[in-house]
Amino acid sequence: MADGKYFSTTKKGEIHELKVELGALDKSKKKDAVKKVIAAMTVGKDVSPLFPDVINQMQTDDMELKKLVYLYLINYAKTQPDLAIMAVNTFVKDSQDPNPLIRALAVRTMGCIRVDKITEYLCDPLHRCLKDEDPYVRKTAAVCVAKLYDINAELVEDRGFLDMLKDLIGDANPMVVANAVAALSEIQELSGKPVLELTQATVAKLLRALNECTEWGQVFILDSVVNYTPGDARDAEGVIERVLPRLQHANAAVVLSAIKVIIKNMQFIQDESTLQQLQRKLAPPLVTLLGAEPELQYVALRNIALVIQAQPGVLANDVKVFFVKYNDPSYVKMEKLGIMTKLVNERNIDQVLLEFKEYATEVDVDFVRKAVRAIGYCAVSIQSAAERCINVLLELIQTKVNYVVQESIIVIKDIFRRYPNRYESIIGTLCDSLESLDEPEAKASMIWIIGEYAERIDNADELLEQFLESFPEETAQVQLQLMTATVKLFLKKPVEKPQQLIQLVLTYATQETDNPDLRDRAYIYWRLLSTDPEAAKDVVLAEKPTISATSDALDPALLRELLGELGSLASVYHKPAASFVSKLRLAVQRAEDLAAAAARGSASGDSETLTSAVVAESPVAGSAGATPTAPAAAAAAPVPDLLGDLLDLDVPAPAPAAAAAGFGAAAAPELPVVFGEDKGKGVVVRALLVQAPAGGYEYELSVSNVSAGVPLDGFMIQFNKNSLGLAPASQVVPLEPVLPGATSSARVPMTHVPHLQAPEQGNVLQVAIKCNQLGVLYMNDAIPQHLLAPPAQQQPLDFF
Repeated sequence: MADGKYFSTTKKGEIHELKVELGALDKSKKKDAVKKVIAAMTVGKDVSPLFPDVINQMQTDDMELKKLVYLYLINYAKTQPDLAIMAVNTFVKDSQDPNPLIRALAVRTMGCIRVDKITEYLCDPLHRCLKDEDPYVRKTAAVCVAKLYDINAELVEDRGFLDMLKDLIGDANPMVVANAVAALSEIQELSGKPVLELTQATVAKLLRALNECTEWGQVFILDSVVNYTPGDARDAEGVIERVLPRLQHANAAVVLSAIKVIIKNMQFIQDESTLQQLQRKLAPPLVTLLGAEPELQYVALRNIALVIQAQPGVLANDVKVFFVKYNDPSYVKMEKLGIMTKLVNERNIDQVLLEFKEYATEVDVDFVRKAVRAIGYCAVSIQSAAERCINVLLELIQTKVNYVVQESIIVIKDIFRRYPNRYESIIGTLCDSLESLDEPEAKASMIWIIGEYAERIDNADELLEQFLESFPEETAQVQLQLMTATVKLFLKKPVEKPQQLIQLVLTYATQETDNPDLRDRAYIYWRLLSTDPEAAKDVVLAEKPTISATSDALDPALLRELLGELGSLASVYHKPAASFVSKLRLAVQRAEDLAAAAARGSASGDSETLTSAVVAESPVAGSAGATPTAPAAAAAAPVPDLLGDLLDLDVPAPAPAAAAAGFGAAAAPELPVVFGEDKGKGVVVRALLVQAPAGGYEYELSVSNVSAGVPLDGFMIQFNKNSLGLAPASQVVPLEPVLPGATSSARVPMTHVPHLQAPEQGNVLQVAIKCNQLGVLYMNDAIPQHLLAPPAQQQPLDFF
């Protein structure tokens, strides 16, 4: 028993110590205690038991302490909504404090607490602060309106906050104007409705505020002005004139936003001299952006690539700026090279060619390959420089560097196609390099040259015979080219040796290959040659259209969209923002939902139940307290907030219920199409809500991978509110990976969720299905009429 002392302790833990310190009379000790609480909260410790003690510290004149308490409150109010209500009186009182910093702090904090009960008390203080005499309070309140709209859009519209925000656009303080514009833009994006109507008068107000705003305020205003469509050329010139001074700003984001506005308005100006003058003014700020660190240079270069595609004259005389430096990282070198190929013209081709020749001798293999291709691009695009480009390529071939030689042959093939019968004198030099070819594309290019000019190459048959020795081991690209070149040789020189070669290659291609393309082409050639050699000549030796220069030019519609997003990630990726950004928002915490979650968490011992969920900006809501409609779903957990995982947000997903063993049944072939190929995703989804054999409902699902090009997997499903109040028993749909051209089917058991029941929806069933490769697919299905009467609920035996 003497060892019992090791099991007893007088320490009561860190929480208790903090609680004691928070109750101390000394103000400095209280502040230190709150700082310790915030530090513990920051590193992930649960200090929510101290909520009442921390809230008691709100009644203070110490600004630093008040900020700390408000920070704690924002973090824990969602898990303690009832206790948070106790702080409302302090909020309301602080919103009328003589100190404008405290008034603003109170409104800002109330807007950050996403609990519905708090929202009800926020309206009156917010209404006062939007009309506050201090601009700092007004600008804070403007942002708070956008936060409130995200929580309760109806409330914002009913209380007239949108009209008050619009009035703030004419405010005397430029920062208030900037925040009002930012809030209205955010609300417009959330609602999908035109909230910020840009008239000539509105734009004039915004541009007046531009000079005195902070840099980020200027970005907000410029990003809004870019959506304004000027009435005529004079109006467009007026906007440009007000925005031009922003090009000299030190912040790159302001410069790019200004360029975005100017390019948009240049479309409405017809006068050529004005356009040229504007293009000259756009060049210096773009060049200045290249003086920053490599990472910023890369972002600037990606944006410049878009600008010069829309306005080629902007940097036409500044190609030297993009010459590669010895210490540039490879990603900057590649971007500069791409821009130089876009800017090359007859005036600067000699300078550019010398640069490209120098780049082709560097040690970075990928960069060297791209430089050689750039020389070929110059030859194809600028006819007068073609011979100079070929001479440079021949000099590079003489270096005998393997990858340089192979890239040179690839681009010379394109030059031959662009200028037929002009530069055949160099074929002898190319043939000397046959032994060094080991890359499929280089081999295929050389074989094409031999076949195309077989009548001018004395030993063409011997050259092709060298390649035929390894025919079975070659890639399909080389095999196809080799077969076509051999047929060309036979048609141009129908003598004994080519005849033997054609027999050999056609035998290989029809009897010893598994490639259907190769085999089918061999049979076609064989049939043509055996039945009508003249027809074979007409087909195989037909005159080919000359090629033109191909660059990585973007589609005009995509370019217009990306120019509207200049200065954002979209302009770096060269993809629309919608293709890689999901519009997400935090869930609004309902007090009753949190209480239910707390009850479930305490019953299961799972503290993580109380963590806040994240949901998509979709009408599909999460659910709690689900009751199963069938024995098949009896083991399913209560339906969680499914769209979190549906959108890859790392919200823990429940394990599939044991009852999901009923999944996987083949869907009936007559299932109606709910998501067709016309949607452009390359997938067809067929589905139908049916009654389960054991009672309740199931959702029959069939997914066909028509043209997605990759296997599809990781399927998840969610329903919106519907007249039957149904939701999937588990969000995971155990479909096998759907290979291209294949179809996979499953049956998804349903669960009845009372608060998802919406009789006004009629037979409409809105469904969201997510897979790893395509993201979320939204579709509208219909509940069959005979199912609209809900099934009788089977009561458990102990009910009686």
